[in-house]
Amino acid sequence: MSTIAIIGAGLGGLTLARVLHVHGIKARVYEAEPSATARTQGGMLDIHDYNGQLALKAAGLHEEFRGIIHEGGEASRMVDPHGRVLLDQPDDGSTGRPEVPRGELRRLLLESLPDGTVQWGRKLTALRPLGSGQHELTFADGSSVTASLVVGADGAWSKVRPLLSDVKPEYAGTSIIETYLLDADARHPAAARMVGRGALYALVPGKGIVAHREPNGVLHTYFALTRPPSFFDGIDFADPDAVKARVAAELDGWAPELTALITDGETAPVLRKIHALPIGHRWNRTPGVTLLGDAAHLAPPDGEGANLAMLDGAELGKAIAAHGDDLEAALAEFEDAMFARSATAGVEALKTFKLCFDDDNAPYGLLDLLTGGSAPAAS
Repeated sequence: MSTIAIIGAGLGGLTLARVLHVHGIKARVYEAEPSATARTQGGMLDIHDYNGQLALKAAGLHEEFRGIIHEGGEASRMVDPHGRVLLDQPDDGSTGRPEVPRGELRRLLLESLPDGTVQWGRKLTALRPLGSGQHELTFADGSSVTASLVVGADGAWSKVRPLLSDVKPEYAGTSIIETYLLDADARHPAAARMVGRGALYALVPGKGIVAHREPNGVLHTYFALTRPPSFFDGIDFADPDAVKARVAAELDGWAPELTALITDGETAPVLRKIHALPIGHRWNRTPGVTLLGDAAHLAPPDGEGANLAMLDGAELGKAIAAHGDDLEAALAEFEDAMFARSATAGVEALKTFKLCFDDDNAPYGLLDLLTGGSAPAAS
């Protein structure tokens, strides 16, 4: 039986470990963070019935997943900078994309694995081929292991990817500044009413606010701005007031209940520069190593990334189980299918991203896409 090392305890890597466990196959997940609670796990995820939920069914966790759904979270609202509503879609449960907190989904996966499956505080520092598909992994704590399969589930800046590809993510032209409002219905009622029960989008050419309502009255806000990296490098993110002042200048004239989503933020603003791998990124079959999720096909955010990572994990786990000792056949089957679906998804992700943040007619191109051309005209 192969010795399987999964690098990264994100949703994709954990889904792979769980599906392997369901099939009686042991694996180890090596994670650089010291514990499951070392950092917050991000905001809401819409988990789709055509990929993410299929992965959870393969993992035997779909019923448990239903128990962490944020009811009402599929509601979607789009407004102009003055707060005029352009689109208001309630959550009627018909879209097949229920919202769940990312941290709760990760917890569900972690709790489904046997004790010791995830090795915390194991930061990969070196990966050396030994021949015949075997690899030696060395960690920052000085320990090392040998594996007959190494799976890079370690995200955008994967330490495993260089074994397969010399391609690196490139800046997508837009960065996001992230913050939160807490107990928003009581402390920030105007902003809370503007967001509504689910997601809010306020977009203009080159910039926009995206906000999500999370459980317990939390509003999670992202301010996207299309600027070169040097623009953000000139902002002191150690000074929250300075960041808020720069954002306020970019939102001059916007409705105060929109700008408050950023300027009244109660957590330190965090900068996230958006990067992507080339659409259709692929590599030649290399014995004993593969990638999944963002490590394989990082794309601009459009709601598909986590879903695709989980589906990758589930499909790889099923392929390994189906092919028994023929690991190379399993990897070839998995990669061929992943390359095809990730290329298609990458095209759609780039299209959606450009409609949001790189379109001279924003948000009306996105509105037309969402409504089939029945959106109100620009005024």
